Amino acid sequence: MKTLILGAGYAGLAVATKMKPTPGLETTMLERNPYHTFETRLHEAAAHNTKVTLPLAPLLKGTGVNMENLTVEAVDLDKKEVTTKEGKTFTYDTLVVGLGSVTNFYRIPGLAENATELKELKDADEIFSFVNRAFTSDFIGPRDIVVGGAGLTGVELVTELAQRNELLAKERGLPPFTIYLVEAGPKILPVLDDALRGKAQATLDSYGIQTLIGHRITQATPTTVTVQTADGASKDLEAGKIIWTGGIQARDIVKGEKLQKGPGNRIVVDTTLRVPEYPEVFVVGDMGLGLNQDGKPVPTTAQHAGQQGRLTGKNLMRLAMGEELKPYEPNTLGEFVSLGGLMAVGWMKLPWNQKLAMTGGLAHVMKRASEWRWRSSIS
Repeated sequence: MKTLILGAGYAGLAVATKMKPTPGLETTMLERNPYHTFETRLHEAAAHNTKVTLPLAPLLKGTGVNMENLTVEAVDLDKKEVTTKEGKTFTYDTLVVGLGSVTNFYRIPGLAENATELKELKDADEIFSFVNRAFTSDFIGPRDIVVGGAGLTGVELVTELAQRNELLAKERGLPPFTIYLVEAGPKILPVLDDALRGKAQATLDSYGIQTLIGHRITQATPTTVTVQTADGASKDLEAGKIIWTGGIQARDIVKGEKLQKGPGNRIVVDTTLRVPEYPEVFVVGDMGLGLNQDGKPVPTTAQHAGQQGRLTGKNLMRLAMGEELKPYEPNTLGEFVSLGGLMAVGWMKLPWNQKLAMTGGLAHVMKRASEWRWRSSIS
């Protein structure tokens, strides 16, 4: 059974590292980078140049999975073909698609052309470089930073940037720049309850971050962002760096005449994470539209991507041995938001669907524990 795994993000890597050499199973992973990126820690790399990658080759030892560093360009489910930008074409008996998501700019004029994303290591490097340049004596132009989107990524990013801002201002004797966090919705961090959200907002305020709730970005230029309130009032914010964390959508890279897609361009999958019309194809992570026990879409988070990947890795071996596949049962273990340094807020799941709220250092430890669990699961 010739199997392809596309992508080594949280989902794809979880698939590969759960596998073992299995008779009749020949597996190849296609991934453009020779490393795995901890996307949930890119905000730390953006502010502090923290190392957030792991080389892939050692992680794949003993799995029976071969890796080729190639960029997937197109997937044709009807032809059972995967083509790469480097010109190589692959065929398969079984396919695992874990190519993740791309940023959704919602067609806001000028935003895609002028905003930096935070999806890859190069994005973090670009932000880190700007912050350092902004604290040189010969820097010319606006220094303020505007971050669009007050979900997990946006909030974690602005708090880390605020710490870096304060440190460099003291070290170099220059005034700090202003950080704006712009959110079109009525609240920050919709994944948290009101009490935890209030603590997070208090932390943002203590950093001096200008939080603009109910402000929609309507236009961006290289040096300005136009925001509009619910009553229609508009104003321009000067920005040396614009960063957009306000939305994602699945990569539009998989084609098939019978393929069904749902919100956010996600591919509809069944309970075993296979495409019903193409049962030889598994879709995991951000690209798949799986449903939870309540019939609602599974969140596009790292913890769920890892769960899907681990199950799929085992299911591939079951498939090769002619065994019955097991269904995916999503389990949200909790949600923690880093607020810079040793500060965090969040909750963890307790028995009988109870939640334990945490703040401060303990929440920070739990946030780190999720990474330790991830590292353990892929080693």
